[in-house]
Amino acid sequence: METALQARDGTLSDPAASQDSEFTRGWPVLLASVIGIGCGLAAIPFYTFGIFAPHLVKAFGWSLGEIMAGLMITTLGVVIGAPLCGVLSEKIGTRRTAIGSLVLFGLTLLSLATLNGSLLQFYITWGVASVAGTGTLPITFTRTVNSWFDRHRGLALGIAMMGTGLFGIACKPLMAWVIGDYGWRAGYLVLGALPLVVAMPIAVLAFRDPVNRADTTLPTAPASGFTRAQVLRQWRFWLLLVILLPLSFALAGTPPNLESILSDKGLSPATILSLTPLVGLAAIVGRLVGGSLLDRFWAPAVAFVILSIPVASYIILSAAHVEPVMAGVAVFLIGFALGIEYDVIAYLTSRYFGLRAYSAIYGMLYTCFAIGSGFAPLMFGMIHDRTHSFGPALTACAIILPLAAAGLLLLGRYPRLDEN
Repeated sequence: METALQARDGTLSDPAASQDSEFTRGWPVLLASVIGIGCGLAAIPFYTFGIFAPHLVKAFGWSLGEIMAGLMITTLGVVIGAPLCGVLSEKIGTRRTAIGSLVLFGLTLLSLATLNGSLLQFYITWGVASVAGTGTLPITFTRTVNSWFDRHRGLALGIAMMGTGLFGIACKPLMAWVIGDYGWRAGYLVLGALPLVVAMPIAVLAFRDPVNRADTTLPTAPASGFTRAQVLRQWRFWLLLVILLPLSFALAGTPPNLESILSDKGLSPATILSLTPLVGLAAIVGRLVGGSLLDRFWAPAVAFVILSIPVASYIILSAAHVEPVMAGVAVFLIGFALGIEYDVIAYLTSRYFGLRAYSAIYGMLYTCFAIGSGFAPLMFGMIHDRTHSFGPALTACAIILPLAAAGLLLLGRYPRLDEN
């Protein structure tokens, strides 16, 4: 063992100190990341479209497919905004990018309370929110977390990403109460307040770019890894792009439609309300377990095993009738796998491509992931509108998911980035 370990991203760390000091020094950044990601673009549309959909159908007569098309609009916004956000983060820092994005994202969400029945207004608002909110995605937060953590990077990323799971747990009962007592417009006002009133102040106080670290007892070397131009010549980068599209599609179609899927199985609204928060709870468990495993074992193998788990859920939910207990099992397994999806992308980006141009590279990979996850809910909604069943979509995802996850096994060993 070396007395002073050269971290794989170029930072220097003392072996004895790194065990405890990484979390001692980095906990404020983790806290800001948990809250920022949980109140950002990665969580809010994903977990709330299904909650608001029945109320928008009732208020404006829109179809489920038309409403879920809004998620596709957010995808298009992410496709535009994510690469730009990655470059912006490299130029002005993740702190400024994240704080500015939280403000713009929150303001745009508030405007959803003014919907007047125009689908065009609905789509434009979500389009603006998705572009403005790309700085709230893991693109910014994981860049800084990766810079503070190396030995426990997988666990740190898992903790940072817990925000989506915590939001998933809290949003269902919170929105049910707000919408039930005050209406869906009030629900959008509460959503808009989360990034503005909760996440942004914490980010101002606790989220710091690595160059602003007050404690410099652990010196840093220039981040190693590939530049944006170099990574475009790496076969692993293109392999990940190809894999992430079907992988994200197979993972992301179910959660936004979960209430409708369970309702089609004859479950009561009270039962559905008790089951859907399991997605968020399971995601937290998945992030902690998955993050710890990423630190101990080869990441592509860990990802293949965990990301293939929802196949069992899709088979269960494809049945003509589902008992509440089995539905709960299916929901939990879906959430468990969702708990590692963003973590895996962030971890693989740092280990295979380094931190030199991390935000820009991760932004490109995230864009591809967003395309698949954005189209999946729309396709689920369209299939349901035509067949009056989610069965065909669930069956297709049960086939696609393990095949796409197996592609990660082709990535091979982690490269020695300090040699590039």
